Amino acid sequence: MKKKEEKIEETVQVKENLVQSKKFLTLKQSGERSWYVIHTYSGYEEQVADSLKQRIESMNMSDKIFDVIVPKEKQIEIKNSKRKIIEKKIFPGYVLVDMIVTDDSWYVVRNTPNVTGFIGFGVRPTPMSKDEVDRLKKRMGVEDPKYQIDLRVGDLIKITDGALKGFEGKIEEVDQNKGKVKVLVNMFGRETPVNLDFLQLKKI
Repeated sequence: MKKKEEKIEETVQVKENLVQSKKFLTLKQSGERSWYVIHTYSGYEEQVADSLKQRIESMNMSDKIFDVIVPKEKQIEIKNSKRKIIEKKIFPGYVLVDMIVTDDSWYVVRNTPNVTGFIGFGVRPTPMSKDEVDRLKKRMGVEDPKYQIDLRVGDLIKITDGALKGFEGKIEEVDQNKGKVKVLVNMFGRETPVNLDFLQLKKI
């Protein structure tokens, strides 16, 4: 029963793509190279990027589709009391494509598995502005992630990681440059100063 439903769903999707393709054929495109945004099923961004790169090569579309990227940025994460730099998707569910939109290139991108469509008006893809592209590239190119500490002296916090997990305290000092915070924690009947990473704290 499940396979039958999947088959019906697949047939509907194919028909929808064909209808959109026919509509698209009536649209006039400028032929200018721009960055466009495609929407994908969540969690399939990397797979879509890889599949599209393979399709570009196998279908000889490198003169119309130039690059495919999944926008990512570096972030700081605390795990087991240790700071770790990880890469996270900036826009989950979206992939960027540098291309010239024609009937052929549109069809290749739109019919890549797990792509649900272009971002735009109707079936017409809307190019990203130069400012948007520049801001995004700058964000992606940052070597060391910046500390964003939304904590101030006097704030009440709860420790979420490390040996003192679960303790509450009050912020005495904030070091924005190093991402460190000095917290007064009530231990053994008196306030004890403790130096912690800001990612180990949660404001209460």
